[in-house]
Amino acid sequence: MVAVFNKDLLSWYLITLKLNQTVEAGIQNSQIRPSGTRSIEYAAAQQGQQLQKQQSQPPEALQIVVNCHKDTVEGPPKSPESEWVIGIREKLEQAHQDDIAGEWAKVCIYRVPQCLRESEDKVYIPQTVSLGPYHHGKRRYRNMDRHKWRALYHILKRTRQDIELYLDSMKELEERARACYEGPISLSSNEFAEMMVLDGFFILELFRGAIEGFRHLGYSRNDPVFAMRGSMHSIQRDMIMLENQLPLFVLDRLLGLQLGQPEQRGMVAKLAIQFFDPLMPTDEPLTKSYRNKLESSMGQTATFDPLSDQGSLHCLDVFRRSLLRTGPQPEPRIWIKKWSHTRRVADKRRQQLIHCVTELREAGIKFKKRKTDRFWDIKFKNGILRVPRLLIHDGTKSLFLNLIAFEQCQLDCSNDITSYVIFMDNLINSPADVAYLHYHGIIEHWLGSDAEVADLFNRLCEEVVFDINDSYLWQLSEQMNGYYDHRWNTWRASLKHNYFSNPWAIISLVAAVVLLLLTFAQTFYGIYGYYKPSS
Repeated sequence: MVAVFNKDLLSWYLITLKLNQTVEAGIQNSQIRPSGTRSIEYAAAQQGQQLQKQQSQPPEALQIVVNCHKDTVEGPPKSPESEWVIGIREKLEQAHQDDIAGEWAKVCIYRVPQCLRESEDKVYIPQTVSLGPYHHGKRRYRNMDRHKWRALYHILKRTRQDIELYLDSMKELEERARACYEGPISLSSNEFAEMMVLDGFFILELFRGAIEGFRHLGYSRNDPVFAMRGSMHSIQRDMIMLENQLPLFVLDRLLGLQLGQPEQRGMVAKLAIQFFDPLMPTDEPLTKSYRNKLESSMGQTATFDPLSDQGSLHCLDVFRRSLLRTGPQPEPRIWIKKWSHTRRVADKRRQQLIHCVTELREAGIKFKKRKTDRFWDIKFKNGILRVPRLLIHDGTKSLFLNLIAFEQCQLDCSNDITSYVIFMDNLINSPADVAYLHYHGIIEHWLGSDAEVADLFNRLCEEVVFDINDSYLWQLSEQMNGYYDHRWNTWRASLKHNYFSNPWAIISLVAAVVLLLLTFAQTFYGIYGYYKPSS
């Protein structure tokens, strides 16, 4: 059999074989010639000297054929310490390549940090459909993969285009698209391009079908996926998850190729706004003026896409911007000392903005519903807090948590959604707070009880790091806290609550006052008559 040896082992083997033959021959000769012992010892000494010379020479790899009792001689194992050092050097080299690559600034589709998903892992994992590489190929999504191929077939049939047109286009965008994801992607180049085409066309078919009608796109009325059925809500929730996104420029390219305008931008964003409208956490209608203003801003790259050079937009980001759809925010008050020029790390102890509803009521603050579809636009003036209506359903938790996770991961992203959720968390400490807000039309929920709503808000920001100085509600919170700390407001509210809360309390108070006045008058005239009796 064939084996590979180095020179040292070959020398050992030949010397041992030679010594064995010499010893056997010497034993046979010793019976005839006893003096042959010295010759054996001399031969063995010569063999030992040759071995020392051969050991001093550097080993060389040899390949020989050996058929000796079917035994093979393996090379000496490498030093464990040398392998350990080599492994460390390889890791350091990889770290150097990652550091100089500068890819971190281009990442916009993140894996949710473990600290955020420990208690709520389910809300970050898609339940029905996988989009992008993070959950690609898992067994639970294979049934939906069949419908992705159906969507691709329908598009190619309608446009009469060849699949290679789209695959080649995705090959051109592959490097840029891979840079949008956090960490290495194990898919090959062909697999990655195929995934982008399949997932991208699936998204576009849903966008267009929900707006233009799936029957218009060639799907039957009883289609299990491409129809406005109950499964559509679950698919919408999956498509808004942070780990389940495709870069927006990929969707723009695919839609542009269908329409013969490969370089168009903004159309996918408009479709996404209308598609995700049922997930809006408010049931106040979107006014026509706001809708026109929103769609016009989506068509302007400079206004809507400040990170376009990094490919940083996706459907979740589009939906978040449509929720906020606001102009420049007022400068928040910075309480850090002027001589401090470094950005302070967010202090977990300073996330309490305001007091809860029960305590604010005791200070005389009133609550009223504000009629606007911008649920985050809260106002406070003259002791009245006006809060827009908030609709809470079974998908609200997943929606808010994924929006918060995106704001926590994206460096250049504001924390407006996080600020709003923490503000509401401060307002709601108990089911009684929820019941009061529900009574005034501020909160409408489809959950089982007010206690579930209170628990929902108390858990949304458990591991969120938040800096009050960056909150758009900072000035409003200061005004409310100033009103709360004024003692006269508390006394007046206590008086009104205890003695003017219902008609019977008012009648009792008036009767007590009249009785007190009569008692005082009786006492006065009694004393007056004693000192000045009538003549």
